[in-house]
Amino acid sequence: MNFAKSIATQLQLSESNVKNALILFDEGATIPFISRYRKERTGGLDEVQLGDIQDAYKAHVDLEKRREFILGSIKEQGLLTVDLKKQLLACRSLTALEDLYLPYKPKRKTKAEAARKLGLEPLAAILMKQDVSDPQNLARRFVKGEVKDVDMALSGARDIMAEWISERAASRDIVRKRFSYSASIKSKVVKGKDDPYSKFRDYFDFDQPLKKCRGHRFLAMKRGEDEGVLRLSLIPPRAEGVQRLERYFIPHYKPASEQVKLAVADAYKRLLEPSIETEFKNTTKEKADLEAIQVFAENLRQLLLAPPLGAKRILAIDPGFRTGCKLVCLDEQGALLHNETIYPHPPQNETSRAAAKVSNLVQTYKIDAIAIGNGTAGRETEYFIQKVHLPKGTEAYVVNENGASIYSASALARAEFPDYDVTVRGSVSIGRRLMDPLSELVKIDAKAIGVGQYQHDVDQKKLKEKLDATVESVVNNVGVNLNTSSQHLLQYVSGIGPKLSGAIVEHRNKNGAFDSRKDLLKVAGLGAKAYEQCAGFLRISDGTNPLDNSAVHPESYHVVGKMAKDLKCQVTDLLSNKELIDSLQLERYTTDTIGLPTLKDMTKELQKPGRDPRGKAKLFEFSKDVRKVEDLKAGMILPGIVTNMTKFGAFVDVGVKQDGLVHVSQLAERFVSDPTEIVKLNQEVRVKVLEVDTARNRIAFTMKFG
Repeated sequence: MNFAKSIATQLQLSESNVKNALILFDEGATIPFISRYRKERTGGLDEVQLGDIQDAYKAHVDLEKRREFILGSIKEQGLLTVDLKKQLLACRSLTALEDLYLPYKPKRKTKAEAARKLGLEPLAAILMKQDVSDPQNLARRFVKGEVKDVDMALSGARDIMAEWISERAASRDIVRKRFSYSASIKSKVVKGKDDPYSKFRDYFDFDQPLKKCRGHRFLAMKRGEDEGVLRLSLIPPRAEGVQRLERYFIPHYKPASEQVKLAVADAYKRLLEPSIETEFKNTTKEKADLEAIQVFAENLRQLLLAPPLGAKRILAIDPGFRTGCKLVCLDEQGALLHNETIYPHPPQNETSRAAAKVSNLVQTYKIDAIAIGNGTAGRETEYFIQKVHLPKGTEAYVVNENGASIYSASALARAEFPDYDVTVRGSVSIGRRLMDPLSELVKIDAKAIGVGQYQHDVDQKKLKEKLDATVESVVNNVGVNLNTSSQHLLQYVSGIGPKLSGAIVEHRNKNGAFDSRKDLLKVAGLGAKAYEQCAGFLRISDGTNPLDNSAVHPESYHVVGKMAKDLKCQVTDLLSNKELIDSLQLERYTTDTIGLPTLKDMTKELQKPGRDPRGKAKLFEFSKDVRKVEDLKAGMILPGIVTNMTKFGAFVDVGVKQDGLVHVSQLAERFVSDPTEIVKLNQEVRVKVLEVDTARNRIAFTMKFG
């Protein structure tokens, strides 16, 4: 089957571009590599489009596998007719395929099956045609054996007809349309679960047209149902659905039509309605999952792209009250130099002693910046550090520590720091996050980082695939230092993976730093294909070839060499020289494989080789007058940081250890359909306090100051 044509039509893309993308995937190319270095082959398809092609291809393959199974199953039963086969081959959706298969699907014990065993199928077939003038008299012929009377015969026949009706593709299509147009999602609180402070209180008596229900609302109600607090239903008005089925199966009313009418009502209520309701619950859940996963992935992308402070000496603090604040000193590469604990807060209150220790450590280890975790005692520790006498220019940053405890207890952390406990590892993670958020956050399960909604409720396989793809995309977009990056970070580079990343680190430890990208080919198990995929995303500073510290792929080095030769200069002279680069006539350097899109990317990179797209970390300060929820008052205007994004709004941290919500309706004076139109993760904002609900632990903010 021509998948390329079908996918191109579905995604409204060029068939040749889709075909070439599928060929590249088949050859082992990754999405980051194709989108960056094979633009000529795919017409410049971006990562999102390539991901859509990959997903569509998988869906087509799965559909074909299911079609093959169904054809085999019906053929084995000896029921595969030429017409049925033609219908099955024409199906372009799994739903249509399953509808056709339903009458042939092996069944468990049903009322219809029991009626067949009583010999009532011929009666059902005659009644279904509605040609008989006296159904009662006809039914008397079947009163024998276990069939005690006419009513029992007619009842059994109706059970068989109901099953036939429910298995007709047309019936299911009629009921689906009613669900699609008229279904409402209703949730009711389960008796005895009506706690006024319940997080599900908003859904104790909820009723909304299904087509208007937002994904996050459905997931909230679904969680309430799973936790036994809510009862959920998605049923449209029954009467209209039954009437439409009656019109389909009873075109002209005859004596036998009454039996068919009863069978239609039974089929709808007992078989079709529950089946289609389950189907709609599943499809609504799938759509809500995809929406939530997409939001989570975008939040993760923005978090991973948070600006790094860079190679600085860091004093990192994991705050605490009773157990004290764990301090670690890190060098420019994040190596642990020293650790100890101070007790500046109650109950010990060793403020002066703690301040002296901090001041001494900053001077002894030539500390450039201080990283303070934003968890328990975070604001108090920030306030304490502000009072410590520090060298001029030593700034203190508050760092989001979500997931640091997960990392500190992980096998990876134990392998890195086998001789230290979890508190030291957690502090190291906080400090490294300030230096380079990406390098540190990739070590933690993305679900533990705290930037998603309902991440435990959505399809876990799809969530992991999407988040892994997001991490891979960001890592390759930023680029990775081949000589300093951890094995964990290297595994996300295009074409590498866990096994080769281990081999690279092992080779580096044994032979020293890589002098050039070509040296990668000396790594055990790293062949030409893996080199092609990864080389452009790896950086070597101070290597033998200056282009090794850029995003220019080695396969294009000869083109840069030709550019330099034509300009009568060295490659090093070309780097960062905008005037020289702008003087190039790019059309002269096109080949069968390298076109203007790649050449433009190359010259853009030559102007700023090795530039980090993330920028530099900036200092942010919360209001000094607000440190806990009780300090908040309606009308206050405060500085804050966006910590999480959802479809219904943005969560903002104003330094009170409880994020507040700026509902989508409160983000701007105009209508906003998507919060990402206004704000993004880690953005600095100013918010006004609308309401503080301490009982439900909720804070409401607005960004409308009019």
